[in-house]
Amino acid sequence: MSKRLSQHFPVELSIVIPLLNEAESLPELTRWINRVLTQHGLTYEVLLIDDGSTDDSWEVIEQLAATDVHLRGIRFNRNYGKSAALNVGFRETTGRVVCTMDADLQDSPEELPELYRMITQDGLDLVSGWKKKRFDPLSKTIPTKLFNGVTRWISGIRLHDFNCGLKAYDSRVVKSIEVYGEMHRYIPVIAKWAGFRRIGEKVVQHQERKYGTTKFGLERFVYGFLDLMSITFVSRFRRRPMHFFGALGTISFLIGMLITLWLVGEKVWLSWHNHLSRDVTAQPLFFLALVAVVIGVQLFLAGFLAEMVQLNGSNRNDYLVKERLNLK
Repeated sequence: MSKRLSQHFPVELSIVIPLLNEAESLPELTRWINRVLTQHGLTYEVLLIDDGSTDDSWEVIEQLAATDVHLRGIRFNRNYGKSAALNVGFRETTGRVVCTMDADLQDSPEELPELYRMITQDGLDLVSGWKKKRFDPLSKTIPTKLFNGVTRWISGIRLHDFNCGLKAYDSRVVKSIEVYGEMHRYIPVIAKWAGFRRIGEKVVQHQERKYGTTKFGLERFVYGFLDLMSITFVSRFRRRPMHFFGALGTISFLIGMLITLWLVGEKVWLSWHNHLSRDVTAQPLFFLALVAVVIGVQLFLAGFLAEMVQLNGSNRNDYLVKERLNLK
C-alpha cells in the first residue's frame, strides 16, 4: 500500500462477518484469517456482527477479542437479518478495502489476498466471488441459478453468483450505499446504480459446512425478487418519480380517451347514416375506457405527489462526488 493510502486508512483490509449461531466455527475461522493475512503482510481488522444469536456466539467473540487485537464485535439485541448486519458493519470499517464473508467456514480466507489485490491493483470497485463448484443440495442450487439468471437479465451485470457472501469492495462503495431488507444479495446492483460500474468476478473455493446447520430458506428468494423490483424502481426513478408515474398515467389516459372518442365517433357516424347502433354507455368497451382514464389520472396524481415529496426531502440534492480539484 502507498504511503498516502496508509495515512488515510488505519488498516489495509477490513473483514465484515455477519453471523447467527456460529459459536463452533468462530475460533477456527479467526485463526485461519490471521494465518493467511499475516503470511501476506496485510494489516487488517475483523468485525464480527452477531445478528441476535441464541447460542454462545457472543461469549466466544468476547473471548477471542480479549486475545486478538484485530477483532471487533457488534451484537444486535435480536435477529435483524444479514443486510442489517452488513450495513452496520460497513459503517464501522476503517480499511482501504472491505471484504465480506460468511462465518460458517464455507468461504475460504485464502481468497482474501487476491480479492484485495484486484481492488487495489486492478482498479475494480467491487469483486464478487463465484462458487463455481458448490456443495449445496439441489433444493438450494436450483433456486440459486434461477435467481442469478433473473438478476443478470434485469440488472445487466454479468455475474454468475450474486448471492456469494465472499465479496470485496473499495471502501468508497460501502460508505456510499445503504443495505436493508434482503438487499445484501443485490449490493452489486446497488453499487452499479450509485456509479460504481467496475465490477469483477473471481472463482472462489466453496467449502462444505463443518458446523451447525444452514440458515437458508426458500422464502428468502421470494423476498429477494421483491427487493430486486424495489431496487430497480428506486434506482431509476427516485429523483424523477413523475417520469414513471406520469408516463404510465399519460398512456393509460390517452388509451381511454381514444377508445371513448372512437365509440362516440362510431355512434355519430352510424346515426348519421340511419344505421341501428347501441348506446355508447351500453357497450362494455366504454367502461374499460372509463377505467383507463381514471387510472391514468390517478397515476399522474401519484407522480405529482411523489415529486412534491422528493422536492421536500432533505437528501434531494445529495450526490456522490468522486473527486475534487482546487476547490476552496
